[in-house]
Amino acid sequence: MSDKIDLMKVIQTNFHKLSKGQKLIAQYIMSSYDKAAFMTAAKLGEKIGVSESTVVRFASAIGYEGYPQLQKQLQEMVRTKLTTVQRIEMSSGYSSMDTLLKNMLKSDIENIRSTIEEIDDRNFDQAVKSISEAKSIYIIGLRSSITLSEFLGFYLNFIRDNIHVVTYTIGDIFEQLFRIGKEDLVIAMGFPRYSARTIKALEYVKTRGAKTVVITDSMLSPLCTYADNILIAKSNMESFLDSIVAPMSVLNALIVAVGVNEKQRISASFARLEEIWDKYNIFSADRDE
Repeated sequence: MSDKIDLMKVIQTNFHKLSKGQKLIAQYIMSSYDKAAFMTAAKLGEKIGVSESTVVRFASAIGYEGYPQLQKQLQEMVRTKLTTVQRIEMSSGYSSMDTLLKNMLKSDIENIRSTIEEIDDRNFDQAVKSISEAKSIYIIGLRSSITLSEFLGFYLNFIRDNIHVVTYTIGDIFEQLFRIGKEDLVIAMGFPRYSARTIKALEYVKTRGAKTVVITDSMLSPLCTYADNILIAKSNMESFLDSIVAPMSVLNALIVAVGVNEKQRISASFARLEEIWDKYNIFSADRDE
């Protein structure tokens, strides 16, 4: 990974001017960056045997504004490479279910906060426009992103025609994409560990001239290589699962924004749907016993 190589070069270049304690930090990061990535400055210092302030000064000494910026790059380096077993080990440090619950909720809050900071309003507006203008829309989200793709497809189908959720069926995903053309749009979602099938599907649709909107966790995501439009939604989670809270919030916003643009069409669609739902008792009616 190029970002790993770049960071290691930075450390090596600056190694000679580091203090004794900072050199210990540098050596630990170079040998165990996957472990250091999710340690606080205090925890990293305790592990190595130096003070928290030494860790903070180390980050500044190699060119970062502070430890959070260094930690962020370390996390980007390792997140796509962590195995499920390693993720389980990361979450084993919680001392109680109460601690686990609060940490998971705090993590999701932080994912949404980071998403607010990084998502680009212009890219969001362009994504909404692309959805409204496309002839057909193909939604790709495999593995843990299947829930996201099904959710988006379910609601977009109420708003407009020609919505196709591409997923594993009796055929291959490429057989579901072979009619795609220049007037069509692909919305692809992928988070660490990124599905190789999703990446290959994006590569294929670009050869067909289709437009692409990618929803992923980082500009370093391999899905971005084939994206015309990128929406960042953070999914950091120190466990074996992927957090889909922030990605789901982004999808909620997309659906509502498209619905606002298609207000007349959506009103007519839901009016017909209400008749169908009522006629066939789709929803349970509230009755006093």
